[in-house]
Amino acid sequence: MSFPPDGWPAHTRGAHTRAGNAMGRTRQGLLAGAFRAFAEQGLRRSTMQSVAVAAGVAKATLYNHFRTKGDVVQALLAAELDRLTERASGLPLEAALVTLADELGGHPVLRRLVESEPDVLTSMLSVGTEQWALLVDRLAAALGVDVDGAELAGRWLLGVVLQPGRSTTRRRAAASLAGAITGVPAQA
Repeated sequence: MSFPPDGWPAHTRGAHTRAGNAMGRTRQGLLAGAFRAFAEQGLRRSTMQSVAVAAGVAKATLYNHFRTKGDVVQALLAAELDRLTERASGLPLEAALVTLADELGGHPVLRRLVESEPDVLTSMLSVGTEQWALLVDRLAAALGVDVDGAELAGRWLLGVVLQPGRSTTRRRAAASLAGAITGVPAQA
């Protein structure tokens, strides 16, 4: 996984440091800054100021787009969910599962949270029944599987977030999971 994710603008030190210059920065650039700040400092230690610095904008510019750090976190989660859904869509099931597992297993923000703020990560992963159903439906559409298959894949991916293991192990597990979902055994 690239840091920040592919397609997100990179911060250039010294650029856009005044509010007047920063007005042209996009929401995507602000989220890229949040991604960097959260990956480096975690969620608790990151502030709106550290997010603004990482994005290369004045804090006032960040506040023009987001009222609170919680709003930034929610927007970043939504953007990451969109990005991951797009990455998996259209791939064969096994390749999509490997892609998602590798992205989640190596995600800098998630790794930071596992290391330094596991309680924050656990609370973020604990979603209500309705929200989980929406995530499962979205995963089903991205993977091209039924809801039961997406439910199984979603639960496995949650495990990858919490304990990514080695890439080779994730790849074998993805192949086995794809076989279980499709009814076609994985090749040895």
